[in-house]
Amino acid sequence: MIRYAITDPSTLDLHHLERDLKRFSQKASMIVYRDRSGISMKNAPAFVKAAKQFDFEKVLIHGDHKLAKRLGADGVHLSSLQIDEIPEAKAQGLFVVVSTHTLEELQKAEALGADMATFSPIFETPGKGMPVGLEALRSVTSQVTLPVLALGGILTQEQIEACEAHGASGFASIRYFGA
Repeated sequence: MIRYAITDPSTLDLHHLERDLKRFSQKASMIVYRDRSGISMKNAPAFVKAAKQFDFEKVLIHGDHKLAKRLGADGVHLSSLQIDEIPEAKAQGLFVVVSTHTLEELQKAEALGADMATFSPIFETPGKGMPVGLEALRSVTSQVTLPVLALGGILTQEQIEACEAHGASGFASIRYFGA
C-alpha cells in the first residue's frame, strides 16, 4: 500500500528539516513538499536535497512541474485545476500525481497519462466540504485503472484499512504523518 505524506507548514519545520523528514520516513513511502502560501517555495531546494537522503520511493514538489524538474525531484503533484498540465510534466520525465474530486477528473487524469491520483475528501476534514465516503471511493476505483490514493480525514489505521478494502491503492494525508 502506498503511503503518501503531504507536507504542510503545520507539519514540517524547515528549521528542523532532517528531524521532521526522519519522522515522515518512518511512516511514508512517498512525500511531497507543499506550501500553498508560496512564501516557503524558496525552501523547496533544501527540502528535495534533504528528502533524497531518506528512503522515500518518490520525492515530489506540489504545483510546479518546472520547479520539480529543475530541482531533480522525482515528480510533481498537480492540483485538480492543473490537470491539463499532465502531458507537459510527463514530457519532462516526471512522475505525476494529480488531485481529483470526481470520477470525471479521475478519468481525464488517466487519459492524459497521470501516474497516480488522489481522490478526496473521503472522511471529514477541515475546510474540504462534505466527505464523499467509502462507497464513492469504491465506485471510482472500479472505473479507472489509474492507482487512486484516498485522501481526506485519514488519521487511523482503521480508516487506512477501510480505504484499501474499498479499492484504494494507498492513502495520502497531512495530519496522519504530521503527528
